[in-house]
Amino acid sequence: MRTESPNGRGSPTPQPREMSLPDAFELPPPFDEAVARHEHELMRFLLRTTRDQDDALDLFQETWLRAYRAWPKLESAAGLRPWLYRIATNLCLNRARDRMRRARVIGDEELDLASVAGSSDGAHEGVLHLKAMISRLPQNQREALVMRKFGGLEYAEIAAALGCSSDSARAGVYQALKKLKVAAEL
Repeated sequence: MRTESPNGRGSPTPQPREMSLPDAFELPPPFDEAVARHEHELMRFLLRTTRDQDDALDLFQETWLRAYRAWPKLESAAGLRPWLYRIATNLCLNRARDRMRRARVIGDEELDLASVAGSSDGAHEGVLHLKAMISRLPQNQREALVMRKFGGLEYAEIAAALGCSSDSARAGVYQALKKLKVAAEL
């Protein structure tokens, strides 16, 4: 079909085609939508990783601040969740590294008092024991386990957050569960 072009020569005018972008090229949602969608799971992850509410709150704010600053560089919605977890994980690693440098040690007496204060209930004692076992896992295994079992992330998302392959993320969760099972039997 020939249509009149603006120049009047009767040349064919290209008709616009509808193009659908693959999911990988889907634009990220507005920042406030991302916060609303991911804030609860990110806070749970930080609480479980740091095991300290004040640290978790600080890291939560810092995570969203860094995400906000880098938001214009985010190219797709597909990598949003792992990207947020990567920011949070890096901040947790930095915090742990800073603490190691300062060599801040909590005395054994304070730890004993904290564990005795909440151990009147048998179920609560089991939870404390599980938390203690999880805290003794190697860092990568602990983070992979927390992201998978408590955060509900897929292995590909864990891999993106930890900077490893999906198989390594799967192996980390498997090894963590295996170690927890052995520790529970002792």
